[in-house]
Amino acid sequence: MEKPTLPKGTRDFGPAVMAKRQFIFDNIRKVFQKYGFQPLETPAMENLSTLTGKYGEEGDQLLFKILNSGDFLKDIDSQKLEARNSRQVASDISEKGLRYDLTVPFARYVVMNRNEVSFPFKRYQIQPVWRADRPQKGRYREFYQCDADVVGTESLICEAEIILMIKEVFKGLRIQDYSIKINHRGILSGIAEHIKATNETSLFVAIDKLDKIGEEGVKNELREKGFDEKSLTALFNILSVKGSITNKIAFLAAHLDTTQQGMKGLRDLREVFNILKSYGATTDQVDFDIALARGLSYYTGCIFEVKINNVGIGSVSGGGRYDNLTKAFGDKENLSGVGFSFGVDRIYDAMEELQLFAKDAHASSKILLCHFDDESFHYSLGILTKLREAGIAAEIYPDQAKLKKQLDFANKKGIPYTIVVGSEEVKSGILPFKDMVKGEQEKLAIDQIIQKIA
Repeated sequence: MEKPTLPKGTRDFGPAVMAKRQFIFDNIRKVFQKYGFQPLETPAMENLSTLTGKYGEEGDQLLFKILNSGDFLKDIDSQKLEARNSRQVASDISEKGLRYDLTVPFARYVVMNRNEVSFPFKRYQIQPVWRADRPQKGRYREFYQCDADVVGTESLICEAEIILMIKEVFKGLRIQDYSIKINHRGILSGIAEHIKATNETSLFVAIDKLDKIGEEGVKNELREKGFDEKSLTALFNILSVKGSITNKIAFLAAHLDTTQQGMKGLRDLREVFNILKSYGATTDQVDFDIALARGLSYYTGCIFEVKINNVGIGSVSGGGRYDNLTKAFGDKENLSGVGFSFGVDRIYDAMEELQLFAKDAHASSKILLCHFDDESFHYSLGILTKLREAGIAAEIYPDQAKLKKQLDFANKKGIPYTIVVGSEEVKSGILPFKDMVKGEQEKLAIDQIIQKIA
């Protein structure tokens, strides 16, 4: 019989891994709720008409399509089948797809439920998404996103609070060395106008790869798209500017002063930083990255990307403002929205690489009750009840077994404390309480043990 396998780009998560992942989820969820976001879930599958055209051409190619139920080839034109062109056949045999991200389903939800939703609507969503990408380190075909979005307001306080939430989540995860990159699509459009670029999309896609393929790689890609040397020189005169956020804004203001979108982008960024100042927050770890473009085509305002430094992993968070997404679903009153997402899988990999998880992160129980015989087993059940009533995670070894086997079980499971109950303990009520990490043991009454652990 063939051994079972997993599809490439997917993974199982055992208890030890899940405990660490849950630590990440809990920290993110706590911050989202602290900032007033409400939970939401949407189906794993959406109609392809909902998904296509929202992520750009590259994104559309990465959608996982679901075959129609039943005999999906029955009514297909034979000429289409003979042509062997999958794109021509796809729309006839597949009407649904797995969600690519959580933002588009959220926009669809808002449009469908706008009469029940109170605006501004703040929601968070923690669910898996799927992309038909080539699996590699830090890139999976199934992975979790943790999204927070606000829709129904153009206030830039939302952008400022995204930065605050990112900082707070990373503080809770004990991640100290990271960079929050911020830019504005208006600034990019202003740059495109300044260098007289006729194809904005090609320009944005190319410069977004600057940190991966370098200046010459970006220039070559743009040359192939018809950009001349004069435009490329003007482009890199802007992209190569260094210095503080203030210096970069001043430099761009001097070069983009004739571009309406560019100047609006700069005004928005200034306001975001002013709001942060009013909060009493610093711009430490915030970088105004002029080359940041973000691949998704629905962004229209501020855009964000977060990287953890000194790890071989790409961005772990990203997002931005989108002013036209609900309009894509026929919404008469266009709603402005802004949001961002944490990639839990990449954060997990980075924290493992940096050894940031607590050593006892995988422990499910605080204490294990061990016993010698039937009498001590039944006596231990009363002790177990008291521990659990005190809110202490506890369990009892379920079978009659040698003490060594029971203690080995505690070690393998990472349970930090044990209580061993025998006939003497049944009579006296004084219990041997052992710290499995330090190897130290003392005899205490159950109330003293509860107080010590608590």
